[in-house]
Amino acid sequence: MNKSAAATQAPGGQAKVHQIAEAVIRIAGNSQDGIQAIGGFLARLAGRSEQEVMTFMTIPATISGGPSIFQVRIGSGEVLSAGDEADVLLAFYQHSYEDHIRSLRKGGIVLLDSDHVEPRSEWQKDYRHVAIPISTRTIEAIGGTARDKGKNLYALGLVARMFDLDTAKLEKLISERFGSKDPSVLKNALSAFHAGYGYSLENLLETFTLAESRKKERAQVVMNGNEALAYGFIAAGVRFGASYPITPWSDVMEILRRELPQYGGCFVQCEDEIASIATALGASYAGHLAVTGSSGPGVSLKSECLSWAVMAEVPLIIVNVQRGGPSTGLPTNVEQSDLYQACFGSHGDAPRVVLAPTDVEDCFYTAIEAVNIARKYSVPVFVLSDQAIATRIEAFPEPDLKKLCQNLAPDLSPVADHKPYDLSQPDGVTRHIAPGTRVESGKYPVLTGLEHDEMGHPSASPQLHAAMTAKRRRKLQALARTLPPPKIYGPPEGQVLLVGWGSTRGPIREAVDRARAAGDSVSSLHLRHLQPLPPDLHKIFSGFHHVFVVEMNDEGLYGYGQLAALLRARYCDARIQGLNKTDGLTFKVREILERMKNKLTALSSTRA
Repeated sequence: MNKSAAATQAPGGQAKVHQIAEAVIRIAGNSQDGIQAIGGFLARLAGRSEQEVMTFMTIPATISGGPSIFQVRIGSGEVLSAGDEADVLLAFYQHSYEDHIRSLRKGGIVLLDSDHVEPRSEWQKDYRHVAIPISTRTIEAIGGTARDKGKNLYALGLVARMFDLDTAKLEKLISERFGSKDPSVLKNALSAFHAGYGYSLENLLETFTLAESRKKERAQVVMNGNEALAYGFIAAGVRFGASYPITPWSDVMEILRRELPQYGGCFVQCEDEIASIATALGASYAGHLAVTGSSGPGVSLKSECLSWAVMAEVPLIIVNVQRGGPSTGLPTNVEQSDLYQACFGSHGDAPRVVLAPTDVEDCFYTAIEAVNIARKYSVPVFVLSDQAIATRIEAFPEPDLKKLCQNLAPDLSPVADHKPYDLSQPDGVTRHIAPGTRVESGKYPVLTGLEHDEMGHPSASPQLHAAMTAKRRRKLQALARTLPPPKIYGPPEGQVLLVGWGSTRGPIREAVDRARAAGDSVSSLHLRHLQPLPPDLHKIFSGFHHVFVVEMNDEGLYGYGQLAALLRARYCDARIQGLNKTDGLTFKVREILERMKNKLTALSSTRA
């Protein structure tokens, strides 16, 4: 919490009011306490107030529930991560207090529910404690039968009072959330909120107000990564999808189920993952490019049909919202350990495209890019998201939908002749026509998972298999030649280049900023196109003494994470090393910097 130099006296001689550039608030309780609701209200308020915002959450993987947190970072300038340390901790229970007090910066404020939390004396000198009987006051506000219901809204009121937040906008958000329920639900929610806002914070020596946004008057939207993916597919013209529920993919599926009928489309929940990808492939071949999705376990089940899509050269979008593995692993925690699966998880030589969005905004645009690539090259395209980017909330400029939206309705215009698997095409691209299209020559192609000739008829010719295999490969090579080189964050030469992919971009860039502020020669590069890789990466690597790949996966048998291993295999460059973690949590900025320094020390001692 960066305070301004000036502090003003509040009316009545109470707490001083400090203007701050940003605040990091961590809310800790149990999953049934509405933790995510509080964080979501704060994040969406930030977006509607032209502030930058990024969130982080953990939820239990068991149905019975358990400890949960939601961290939100709000700022008037650029926000690249959810924050290493919190300025304020809101703790509902003793375990919430004891487990998360060390997440506070020294001098930070802990708001605790004194009905359930007993402060520890050894921590009171390092952190400012504000004890409030949140549960009792909530019951007083909305009725004795409320029990724990509504205390999250009471706590939201406390936070709103502490940071002088716009209560009118918060009331509107609460009304939007509960307006469709019984009127008593909304009444109680607003009563709890106002009661919390009206509580006297006289034992708090200061309150805060966020500085005016540097991006004021910017039209922006606020959503999480799963929402951005879903709406990106809709904007791209996708009108059909099929899948099976799994955490943390299911939100994408549910949004598409709700929204696609409004655009003349539909989304089908099938009986399992195999049926869902088969259904999606049928729609794609019929001329309606389809999306299917899952997380790692479900993608494993889809692999046979994925190979069929490669052989038949049918375009398809597969979303993998990664979580901790293997098997059912860590359903509600983050990992980037499915890169190999996305690139190589099929039998035979089965090339496919792999894209990885870098933030919530990029989820929207990556969805559109995936659709366009799948259609142009007649290939399956993987979109590799992950739990962190799927669930975190960010604000970004409102997309220009008039320029982005497209219609993918199949063209049934008659054609004179048609040869879908034309080997003479220099880029190897297959051009399917939708079933029902009249071919005036009377020669209609067929579709099969067997190797085939140019019309799709099965063939076991060795020469033909070699030619078709090369054709399927050439498509990705043609795509690679069109990819723009990734932009370097920082100078193009130096000591260390931090390379990342997916949701790690923000923390990596903040690590670069901190390192350079400390006088270190560090830059970064973030890859969105993972298969095929963009060209000439080796030229970028040549400008640095060390290339460290930051990944949320294991270092592997030979000491390199999944992307690091791919880059070393591609470029045979010993400078490429891995900075890895597998604790199921997102990278903190200080973790990246510590791992970088440790790696440099280890490499230096090895050379000595």
